[in-house]
Amino acid sequence: MYALGRAVLILLFLAIPPCQAESPPLPSPAGKVVLTISGQISNKNHDNDAVFDMNMLAALPQHTIATRTPWLPGVSRFTGPYLQDVLNLVGAKGRTLKAIALNDYKTDIPLDDAARYQVVLARLLNGKPMPVRDKGPLFIVYPYDSQPSLRSEIYYNRSAWQLKSLQVE
Repeated sequence: MYALGRAVLILLFLAIPPCQAESPPLPSPAGKVVLTISGQISNKNHDNDAVFDMNMLAALPQHTIATRTPWLPGVSRFTGPYLQDVLNLVGAKGRTLKAIALNDYKTDIPLDDAARYQVVLARLLNGKPMPVRDKGPLFIVYPYDSQPSLRSEIYYNRSAWQLKSLQVE
Protein backbone atom coordinates (compact mmCIF):
# COMPACT_ATOMS: atom_id res chain seq x y z
CA MET A 1 0.00 0.00 0.00
CA TYR A 2 2.82 2.38 0.89
CA ALA A 3 4.53 1.81 -2.48
CA LEU A 4 1.31 2.52 -4.36
CA GLY A 5 0.66 5.70 -2.37
CA ARG A 6 4.23 6.81 -2.92
CA ALA A 7 3.99 6.17 -6.67
CA VAL A 8 0.72 8.11 -6.89
CA LEU A 9 2.20 11.04 -4.96
CA ILE A 10 5.30 11.14 -7.16
CA LEU A 11 3.23 11.00 -10.35
CA LEU A 12 0.95 13.72 -8.99
CA PHE A 13 3.95 15.87 -8.12
CA LEU A 14 5.60 15.42 -11.52
CA ALA A 15 2.35 16.12 -13.37
CA ILE A 16 1.67 19.46 -11.68
CA PRO A 17 3.41 22.42 -13.24
CA PRO A 18 4.10 25.16 -10.66
CA CYS A 19 1.96 27.68 -12.55
CA GLN A 20 -1.14 25.46 -12.76
CA ALA A 21 -4.05 27.05 -10.90
CA GLU A 22 -6.05 23.89 -10.17
CA SER A 23 -4.20 20.77 -9.07
CA PRO A 24 -5.50 17.24 -8.58
CA PRO A 25 -6.35 16.61 -4.93
CA LEU A 26 -3.61 15.53 -2.57
CA PRO A 27 -3.85 12.02 -1.18
CA SER A 28 -4.87 11.73 2.45
CA PRO A 29 -2.19 10.87 4.97
CA ALA A 30 -2.21 7.28 6.20
CA GLY A 31 -0.04 8.00 9.24
CA LYS A 32 0.31 10.69 11.88
CA VAL A 33 0.13 14.22 10.46
CA VAL A 34 3.50 15.94 10.89
CA LEU A 35 2.91 19.07 8.79
CA THR A 36 -0.14 21.24 8.17
CA ILE A 37 -0.06 23.93 5.48
CA SER A 38 -2.86 26.51 5.51
CA GLY A 39 -3.69 29.92 4.12
CA GLN A 40 -3.31 30.87 0.48
CA ILE A 41 -3.12 27.37 -1.03
CA SER A 42 -5.20 25.82 -3.79
CA ASN A 43 -4.55 22.10 -3.27
CA LYS A 44 -6.02 20.78 -0.01
CA ASN A 45 -6.73 17.37 1.44
CA HIS A 46 -8.27 18.17 4.85
CA ASP A 47 -10.87 20.92 5.15
CA ASN A 48 -9.01 24.14 4.17
CA ASP A 49 -5.54 22.72 4.78
CA ALA A 50 -2.97 20.47 3.17
CA VAL A 51 -1.75 17.87 5.65
CA PHE A 52 1.22 15.53 5.30
CA ASP A 53 2.44 12.48 7.12
CA MET A 54 6.12 11.53 7.02
CA ASN A 55 5.60 8.98 4.22
CA MET A 56 4.05 11.64 1.98
CA LEU A 57 7.09 13.89 2.49
CA ALA A 58 9.46 10.95 1.98
CA ALA A 59 7.72 10.15 -1.33
CA LEU A 60 8.75 13.51 -2.80
CA PRO A 61 12.17 13.90 -4.46
CA GLN A 62 14.76 14.08 -1.67
CA HIS A 63 17.73 16.46 -1.50
CA THR A 64 20.63 16.67 0.94
CA ILE A 65 22.37 19.79 2.21
CA ALA A 66 25.74 19.32 3.92
CA THR A 67 26.36 22.44 5.97
CA ARG A 68 27.54 23.81 9.29
CA THR A 69 24.93 25.28 11.64
CA PRO A 70 25.23 27.22 14.90
CA TRP A 71 23.26 24.45 16.68
CA LEU A 72 25.27 21.34 15.85
CA PRO A 73 29.02 20.61 15.83
CA GLY A 74 30.81 20.21 12.49
CA VAL A 75 29.12 19.62 9.15
CA SER A 76 25.68 17.98 9.26
CA ARG A 77 23.70 16.43 6.43
CA PHE A 78 20.03 17.40 6.23
CA THR A 79 17.77 15.43 3.87
CA GLY A 80 14.21 16.05 2.75
CA PRO A 81 12.20 17.58 -0.05
CA TYR A 82 12.88 21.09 -1.21
CA LEU A 83 10.48 23.43 0.55
CA GLN A 84 9.66 24.88 -2.88
CA ASP A 85 8.50 21.45 -4.10
CA VAL A 86 6.12 21.13 -1.15
CA LEU A 87 4.80 24.66 -1.74
CA ASN A 88 4.28 23.94 -5.45
CA LEU A 89 2.41 20.75 -4.58
CA VAL A 90 -0.10 22.65 -2.41
CA GLY A 91 -0.40 25.55 -4.86
CA ALA A 92 0.97 28.16 -2.44
CA LYS A 93 0.36 31.75 -3.53
CA GLY A 94 1.46 34.51 -1.23
CA ARG A 95 4.42 36.51 -0.07
CA THR A 96 5.21 35.11 3.35
CA LEU A 97 5.33 31.80 5.16
CA LYS A 98 4.66 31.83 8.87
CA ALA A 99 6.48 28.80 10.24
CA ILE A 100 5.22 27.52 13.59
CA ALA A 101 7.09 24.99 15.72
CA LEU A 102 5.81 22.51 18.28
CA ASN A 103 7.04 24.83 21.06
CA ASP A 104 5.07 27.72 19.44
CA TYR A 105 8.21 29.42 18.07
CA LYS A 106 7.08 31.49 15.07
CA THR A 107 9.11 32.99 12.28
CA ASP A 108 8.24 34.70 9.02
CA ILE A 109 9.97 33.51 5.87
CA PRO A 110 9.69 35.30 2.52
CA LEU A 111 8.04 32.83 0.14
CA ASP A 112 10.70 33.41 -2.50
CA ASP A 113 13.45 32.21 -0.11
CA ALA A 114 12.33 28.63 -0.77
CA ALA A 115 13.34 28.66 -4.45
CA ARG A 116 16.05 31.29 -4.23
CA TYR A 117 18.16 29.32 -1.75
CA GLN A 118 16.94 25.74 -2.32
CA VAL A 119 15.77 25.45 1.26
CA VAL A 120 15.26 21.87 2.45
CA LEU A 121 12.39 20.71 4.62
CA ALA A 122 14.65 18.30 6.47
CA ARG A 123 13.23 15.06 7.82
CA LEU A 124 16.59 13.32 8.26
CA LEU A 125 19.72 14.46 10.06
CA ASN A 126 22.84 12.56 9.02
CA GLY A 127 20.64 9.88 7.46
CA LYS A 128 18.40 9.33 10.51
CA PRO A 129 14.93 10.60 11.43
CA MET A 130 15.01 13.48 13.90
CA PRO A 131 13.13 12.92 17.15
CA VAL A 132 11.41 15.92 18.72
CA ARG A 133 14.16 16.21 21.35
CA ASP A 134 16.72 16.56 18.52
CA LYS A 135 15.04 19.27 16.44
CA GLY A 136 12.58 16.97 14.68
CA PRO A 137 10.51 15.76 13.18
CA LEU A 138 10.92 18.53 10.57
CA PHE A 139 13.50 21.32 10.30
CA ILE A 140 13.67 24.17 7.77
CA VAL A 141 17.32 24.30 6.68
CA TYR A 142 19.07 26.80 4.44
CA PRO A 143 22.35 25.86 2.73
CA TYR A 144 24.28 28.14 5.11
CA ASP A 145 27.72 27.26 3.75
CA SER A 146 26.74 28.04 0.14
CA GLN A 147 26.78 31.84 0.62
CA PRO A 148 28.33 34.03 3.33
CA SER A 149 25.09 36.06 3.56
CA LEU A 150 23.21 32.95 4.74
CA ARG A 151 25.45 32.66 7.79
CA SER A 152 23.58 35.38 9.66
CA GLU A 153 20.93 35.75 12.35
CA ILE A 154 18.34 36.62 9.68
CA TYR A 155 18.51 33.15 8.11
CA TYR A 156 19.24 31.28 11.33
CA ASN A 157 16.04 32.80 12.80
CA ARG A 158 14.05 31.59 9.76
CA SER A 159 15.25 28.02 10.33
CA ALA A 160 12.44 26.63 12.43
CA TRP A 161 13.02 23.18 13.90
CA GLN A 162 10.27 21.02 15.38
CA LEU A 163 8.16 22.48 12.56
CA LYS A 164 4.46 21.63 12.78
CA SER A 165 2.78 24.09 10.42
CA LEU A 166 3.20 26.66 7.68
CA GLN A 167 0.70 29.44 7.03
CA VAL A 168 0.91 30.96 3.54
CA GLU A 169 0.08 34.66 3.73
